[in-house]
Amino acid sequence: MDVPSASATAGRDSGRSTARGAGRGSGRGRSPASRSAGPPTRVRWDRLGRVAMLCVLVVLAYLYLSAGVHLVSTWHQARGASAKVAAMQREHDALQRQHEALAYPGAVEAQARKLGLMKHGEQPYIVSRLPNN
Repeated sequence: MDVPSASATAGRDSGRSTARGAGRGSGRGRSPASRSAGPPTRVRWDRLGRVAMLCVLVVLAYLYLSAGVHLVSTWHQARGASAKVAAMQREHDALQRQHEALAYPGAVEAQARKLGLMKHGEQPYIVSRLPNN
C-alpha cells in the first residue's frame, strides 16, 4: 500500500479547497471536527480495557482495605471487652471469697468488733494511759 507524500497530499487538498470554497475564507466556516487532518477518532479498546481494569482494581483495593480496617477495629474492641471481663471476673472472685468468709456465724461478729461495734447491753471499757511500745 502506497502512502502519498506530504507534498502530493497538500497539492490535492489545496486544489479542492480553491475549487469548492472560493468565496469563503481559508477554512473559517468549517467545523472544528472537519478541520482535523486525519482519520476520524477511533475507540482504543486496549486503552479502554486497561482503564476499566484499573478502575476494578481500585474498587477491589478499597473494599479489601475497608474490610481490613473494620477487622482491626473489631479486634481492638474485643481486646477492650476481654480486659473488662477479666477485671469483673477478679472482682467477682473477691466478692465470692468475702461472701464465703461471712457465711460463718462468728465472722460477722468478728468484723463488727474490728470496726469498734458492740452488742446491745454490753458494758464498754476504755483503756487509757497505756505505755508506748
